[in-house]
Amino acid sequence: MKELVGTGVALVTPFKADLSVDTTALQNIVEYNIANGINYLVVLGTTGEPATLTAEEKQLVIDTVVKVNAGRLPLVLGVGGNNTMAVVAELKERDLSPFAAVLSVSPYYNKPTQEGIYQHFKAISLASSKPIIVYNVPGRTGSNMLASTTVRLAKDFANIVAIKEACGDMVQILSIIKDKPADFMVISGDDFTALSTVLAGGSGVISVIGQGLPAEFSKIISLGLNNNAADAHLLYSELHDSIDYIFREGNPAGIKTIFENLGFSTAKVRLPLMEATPELKAIINDFMRTFKKELA
Repeated sequence: MKELVGTGVALVTPFKADLSVDTTALQNIVEYNIANGINYLVVLGTTGEPATLTAEEKQLVIDTVVKVNAGRLPLVLGVGGNNTMAVVAELKERDLSPFAAVLSVSPYYNKPTQEGIYQHFKAISLASSKPIIVYNVPGRTGSNMLASTTVRLAKDFANIVAIKEACGDMVQILSIIKDKPADFMVISGDDFTALSTVLAGGSGVISVIGQGLPAEFSKIISLGLNNNAADAHLLYSELHDSIDYIFREGNPAGIKTIFENLGFSTAKVRLPLMEATPELKAIINDFMRTFKKELA
């Protein structure tokens, strides 16, 4: 799927001061990313806080992004969970026509075996009318989908077209790249390993920092995809600290602070998450002030 090569971003769900969904801010964030070189948009990924959105709010977010995007960029929809039957039901019931693919996380909390993970994604594969990006993020799910399981899924199901890999382990990532089918895509799910993954043969990234600094981060990935490692590393080094900062107190508190700094939205998140502390906000704001001066 060539439309999913490059830089995708896992969109935040911006909130007003009263914690209601801020559709105007969301529209502006989408326009900002389209204007600054992002290749595709991920709706209701973990960064979008779907765990604390109602069904009506999720539909509002989907409708808002689909309308403002107006077919300009490919869209990916997050549909995942740790109840396989519920995920299957959602895939069958939801209108997936605006989306190029579905992003589905490996089951969290239950800590299934590798066979359980395989059977979960098999059921999703059989239920989905759209290509599937499986998502491995052990730091959140409590279990790691091994490279062998990923490759097995890639070989067994034609509509499982990619993995968003956020294991943080380059050995595991390299194992997938080595053994995968030729057309299966390895997409970094971790901003820290994104450039390394691309230079090793990956297809790009689904990024968090990329939506706040879209022109710069998408350029890094483009340089990497064109094997210009020297320039890519140089630009990456300028952004490295920002990646550390935005995850320091959890996601999406940090990236929402960047959007607050840019004037797009508040930095509000919903419990049990907490808004970034004043100390972290000061660090992020100082980075942004310095970074803007360097770009000027």
